[in-house]
Amino acid sequence: MQDDDFSKLLGDDDVLPIKTERRVNLVIPKDVGVDKEARRLAAQELAAATDDPLSVPQDLLDPYDVLSYQKPGVQNGVFRNLRLGKYDIDARLDLHQLKIEEARKSVYQFIKDCVDSDVRCALITHGKGAGRETPALLKSCVNHWLPQFDEVLAFHTAQRHHGSYGATYVLLRKSDKKKQETKDRHQRKRS
Repeated sequence: MQDDDFSKLLGDDDVLPIKTERRVNLVIPKDVGVDKEARRLAAQELAAATDDPLSVPQDLLDPYDVLSYQKPGVQNGVFRNLRLGKYDIDARLDLHQLKIEEARKSVYQFIKDCVDSDVRCALITHGKGAGRETPALLKSCVNHWLPQFDEVLAFHTAQRHHGSYGATYVLLRKSDKKKQETKDRHQRKRS
């Protein structure tokens, strides 16, 4: 149908056909004219400030609170032995007198070193922080930091002879080498 035929059908000269474009733009960018680089940098700064996995916790503990954490899959008997201090302590870290940032770096490096050295059980001495301006600050930080490591399976406040409320036992994941050694030892017992 031509434009002339359309006009004749309607009988009015003032009626015009609607013109449509043959191509439709389905994707319209919403952020045209926005400085994406500035947005990206602002998002990175915000993420660095709030999502630091080893940041200072919001809720502080009492100096005499018991720290206790067990990842799903850790056997109750293994956790009980950790809680009772029955494992040999293969490595120790003392956080006394350290500032939060120094302690954060020390804990991070300590866990990585323990994993690299096939350490199964470690002791972190953080102190109770009783009588301080902000009591139990390091203790609260350790409680906040340790669950964020994939290598940490469990931790618990230490027994009295290892530091009691001022220290924490840490159970670390076995390396593949240690897993194989345990498997071989159990197979020899059966034979």
